[in-house]
Amino acid sequence: MQSRNQNGYLSFIDINSSNFSLDFKYSISYKQAMERIHALKSDGSVIKDIKVFQEAYSLIGLGWIYKPTKLAILDKCIESIYELWSKHRLKITFRPSIEKLCAESGRELY
Repeated sequence: MQSRNQNGYLSFIDINSSNFSLDFKYSISYKQAMERIHALKSDGSVIKDIKVFQEAYSLIGLGWIYKPTKLAILDKCIESIYELWSKHRLKITFRPSIEKLCAESGRELY
């Protein structure tokens, strides 16, 4: 996605950087950011889950990839699939649990 972001519409935040701090301004804790994808829109609003991919891909000219996910008939199904993926992705990709990642980063679980 970063390589397709030639127009600079997207900015990426490394939530593992020491200066990650979205909790006070946007009410997104490290744990929440690790559990599900979030995006901060230019108007200051926060979106999450599949809507992030829908908007991001649209901004880089690949909106057609996620266009079917906007159909009412597929919307709930896609959301359910993403929910399952986000819940189990760390285990599936052989990464430590969210609790362990929070402990290693020195961040609280809230």
